[in-house]
Parts: sequence; C-alpha cells; structure tokens
Amino acid sequence: MKVLLGMSGGVDSSVSAMLLQEKGYEVIGCTMILYEEDKKAVEDAKKVCETLKIPYYTFDFKKEFNCYVIQKFIEEYKIARTPNPCVECNKKMKFGIFYDKAKELGCDYIATGHYARIEYSKTYNQYVLKKSEEERKDQTYFLYNIPKEELAHIIFPLQDYANKEEIRSLAKERGLEVAKKKDSQEICFIKDNDYQRFLLENMKEKPIEGNIRLRTGEILGKHKGLINYTIGQRKGIGISYSYPLYVIDLDYKNNEVIVGKEEDLYSKKLFAKDLNFQVEVENEFQCFAKIRYRAKEAKAVARKENDGVIVEFIEPQRAITKGQSVVFYDEEGIVLGGGVIS
Repeated sequence: MKVLLGMSGGVDSSVSAMLLQEKGYEVIGCTMILYEEDKKAVEDAKKVCETLKIPYYTFDFKKEFNCYVIQKFIEEYKIARTPNPCVECNKKMKFGIFYDKAKELGCDYIATGHYARIEYSKTYNQYVLKKSEEERKDQTYFLYNIPKEELAHIIFPLQDYANKEEIRSLAKERGLEVAKKKDSQEICFIKDNDYQRFLLENMKEKPIEGNIRLRTGEILGKHKGLINYTIGQRKGIGISYSYPLYVIDLDYKNNEVIVGKEEDLYSKKLFAKDLNFQVEVENEFQCFAKIRYRAKEAKAVARKENDGVIVEFIEPQRAITKGQSVVFYDEEGIVLGGGVIS
C-alpha cells in the first residue's frame, strides 16, 4: 500500500518514514513549502529519504498557506480574537490540500508525525481519532477538524510509542542524523515567536490606543492596541491598582481592554461555531471538553443550538478565549468533535 508522508525535517516525521517502511508500506516522502522556505528542513528531510532509499518531493503551497492560515491569523487578531493557526493548518493544508495531493498521486494513505491514535471503534462502528499514549505530547486537540471520512486513510506511525526519548533512540539506532534535532517552535511561520511584531509588520490597519477599564466601568488608563493583550494576562497591563488585575475581556467594538480580579476569569459556559464532529452525537451529549491545548479536559454537557453548540461545564473554567477551539472527548479519550469559541 502506498503512503504519502508529510516530512518537516524533524525527528518525528523522519522516524515515521522509517517505521512505515519497516511495516512494508511503499513510502513517498514530501515536504510542503508553506512559507519562506526553510532550506535546512528540506535538506534534512531529503537526507532521511536518501538514507531510507525512498522518493522525496517538495510541493509549493505558499500561496494557499498564506490565504488560509496566515491571513486568517491576522484577521482574527484584528477583531480581538486569539486564533490557533495549527488547527487551521491541519484543516486546510495537512488534511485538506495534502490529502487531495495524495489521492492525485494514487496513494492509499497519508501519514504525519503527529502524536495521536487512529483505530477502529466498535462503539461507533467506524475509525476514530483517539488521544496518544504520550499524554504530554498528545496533539488530538489540533486534529478535531479532520473530516471523519478521511480517518480510515490516515496513519500516525508514532501512535504506539510512549515518549519522545523512544523516538530519538530509534532515530539514533538507525543512523538518522536528525536524532538530536530540537523540536520546532509553536508558530512555524513566526521564526522568533514574537507574534506582536509579526502582526504589526503585516497588518494593513495598525492597532490604536483605547481605554483600559474595570468591568464595573471605571477607566484606569490606556492600552497600546488590543493585539498586545490576551485573556488571563496579568503582567504587562501597566496599571497599578489595589488588587492584582487580569485581562478578562477584549471589547473590539469599543476598542477596550476589560480588567478585573482573577475570579472574574472563571466561567461555566461557552458558545462555539464552525463545528466538525468525527462521530455521531445526540443533540445534547455529555463529554470531556478541552478549551485550549495546555488545558485539562473538564466534564461538560454540550447542546447543539442553531449553527453552533452551547457547552456548560460542571466546574468553572479559567480564561475561556474567543478564537481558540473547544474539543470534545468521550471517557475513552476518543475525539467526538470540536468547534471555535465565539
């Protein structure tokens, strides 16, 4: 069976190529060029493919990536939301355009070095996405947007490995030079991770000053532009007060940063849109919901309503943020689906 493997030049995708080959798959390695070309990434991926004697290609998708991911990232920040570009990239690029490319090349599967599991579930009578054995590295939060029809055609070769050191050891044993290569940064297209600089350089309309006010209405000072603030932020607000202040909301309409006590950050309810369900669920269902990548899943009841879903948590959640995704799991760690918090 033929597999198109996405390769970043890192240790995860390199070991994935090796594992697929050892299992007897006909592997084609490829790197999607998504932004200003990282020559080192291409060199490293190519070298691994030469070592394993498998074909290697690069596909230039910079135009599509800019349209679907980078511009969406900028537009969301412009309206005081905090987007997750990895979620959008997986939806549009890695499991969208890349999947279409695999079919065009006559491949039976696509594969990536994500930490997640795909297995057949008798409960749901279909292939499902499930949390990785490597809990700290689990990436299912970013993958809820995969169409359920694709799940049977996706392979995550690392799904049976418990930790990253095992992966590095495998790379070292097989003589892959990337064994000691560092993991990539969080936002791939922002090399220094300074998203505020990136936004200022790429936004046509620059952010303007506005009021910082308490939720009770009292104006405390001026902010430097909404892009410089995030929900839950404490440091860098620049206001002294009788108690510690936290950013509890960003009011785009009035260009205001709303601040309050830490307890004001907690809420039991959210509304999400742009939904994708990977399994069939009732109009109202119980789940474990995750409101950001680093958050713990929390017990909740979700109810479909109009074009979205209302999620009510058993315990209040801290810093629910518009633009981030909420992802729903069952008690076995299977992804039910998710949506974007609005």
